[in-house]
Amino acid sequence: MPELPEVETITRALAPRLRGRRIVSAEFRCLRVLRGDPDETAAALAGKRVRGVKRHGKFIEIELDGGRSFVVHLGMTGKLLLNAVPGRHTHAILTLDHGALLYDDIRQFGRLELSEGLPERVRKLGPEPLEVKLAQFIERLGARQTKMKALLLNQTFLRGIGNIYADEALFRAGIHPLAIAARLRNDRMAGLHKAIRQVLGEAIRAGGSSISDYVDVDGRQGSFQVQHNVYQKTGEPCPHCGAAIRRILVTQRGTHFCPRCQKK
Repeated sequence: MPELPEVETITRALAPRLRGRRIVSAEFRCLRVLRGDPDETAAALAGKRVRGVKRHGKFIEIELDGGRSFVVHLGMTGKLLLNAVPGRHTHAILTLDHGALLYDDIRQFGRLELSEGLPERVRKLGPEPLEVKLAQFIERLGARQTKMKALLLNQTFLRGIGNIYADEALFRAGIHPLAIAARLRNDRMAGLHKAIRQVLGEAIRAGGSSISDYVDVDGRQGSFQVQHNVYQKTGEPCPHCGAAIRRILVTQRGTHFCPRCQKK
């Protein structure tokens, strides 16, 4: 699933190229990915001009004139592509006054929605990991008797972090994925705060991680996967100590860590 760095990469590419463009028409080919009536949504989008493009966690908000927003969640395999050729997995096409924006999704777990600004469920998500202050982060951790990996995946705690970057941040901070948040010392919490910001920042600069289907709006893969230390490295030596990377399940999600470097 595209996480914060991948969605940020897409948002940064879309923003300057969509801003000021007018939507001539919209076509929705799959009811599963669209929240709302396809004909009504298409009619409401036609003629609207794009004011801006923002990211909110893993959601992309395309702001339109009149105060409405076209909100995209890529799910597991969703792609937003500019000026691409439609294919069998193209489920939405926004024809612009110059070019077109396509939504492709093989597994159809993504969601598209036209709303009055951000939907309430999106507004209720937790703080932005790249903006949350250390004091707030420590306060929020201290209130949770929750396993760290599960907590980082909880979008009401922090928005945008998923499986890849939770594993990588916990490794850098030397924290076991089953460690209980509230039991961590403040210095270890501070180390995790720093690790999250570092990992996400580096991944954004690398254009994200292309593990399976992820590509940017021009169809290019990211490169941060070559910098992964533990994610999907089961059995490989830890880059720090040489111990074999282990894989366990936490909240039914594959979780990778070094049993020697990461302590509870």
